[in-house]
Amino acid sequence: MTTKITANGININYTLEGPASGPVVTLSHSLATNLSMWDPQIPALTSRYRVLRFDTRGHGGTDAPGGAYSLDQLAEDTRALLQALGIARTHFIGLSMGGFIGQILALTYPQMLQSLVLCDTTSRVPPDAKPMWDERIRAAQAHGMEPHVEPTIGRWLTAPFREQRPDVVDRVRAMIRATKPAGYIGCCHAIAMLDLTDRLQAIAAPTLVIVGEEDPGTPVTASRTIHERIKGSELVILKSASHLSNMEQPEAFNRAVTTFLARF
Repeated sequence: MTTKITANGININYTLEGPASGPVVTLSHSLATNLSMWDPQIPALTSRYRVLRFDTRGHGGTDAPGGAYSLDQLAEDTRALLQALGIARTHFIGLSMGGFIGQILALTYPQMLQSLVLCDTTSRVPPDAKPMWDERIRAAQAHGMEPHVEPTIGRWLTAPFREQRPDVVDRVRAMIRATKPAGYIGCCHAIAMLDLTDRLQAIAAPTLVIVGEEDPGTPVTASRTIHERIKGSELVILKSASHLSNMEQPEAFNRAVTTFLARF
């Protein structure tokens, strides 16, 4: 059951599950999904951890103001949510856009992060990719989310998985369709400005980097760059997985995450 709380001027939809006395693990989802993206991780985490999931600005049950968002703003939403809930320190797991938020939090509020897990993400959107993001914005402005559904499914999940697990594919389709166009557009503006690679060496939090071997959008090369720049970080490459590696290979993903978290 989700709850809403006001933080950084918006109403943020969230859930808190697991033992009240457990260490907190915060989960931050990708563009065009919502907090239910993390359902495959909940049984593995809530046995030991207090798990916070939330809908990012513009997604799920969280407010979707009009206009362009910034990644600093999304990170500030997250910091304000943690503060409003009385959480001073957390393990942070972010996938794709959630990974962008995690990088900024680790750089801006290092005292808040006990550890950092960056999944299927990148640290930079090159300038030559900006026209692609502009086109996605135009399509959403003109036609809503429907034009994005099937192309996104094709990038996010491997072909064999799409054939074998139509139930999961349908869940992802539903999340994309349910995303508010204003929220999608706002976040696309933010993502297009991502440029953190040259700052990564300042991240001090113990870091695990996870990536699906077949991820076309945030490929293994992007994760290797992050891994090489963050001192002492670890890199796990998941076979037979694309962008939503947490949904496509949940057992391997959960094993990597819980093994990492168990050290703290």
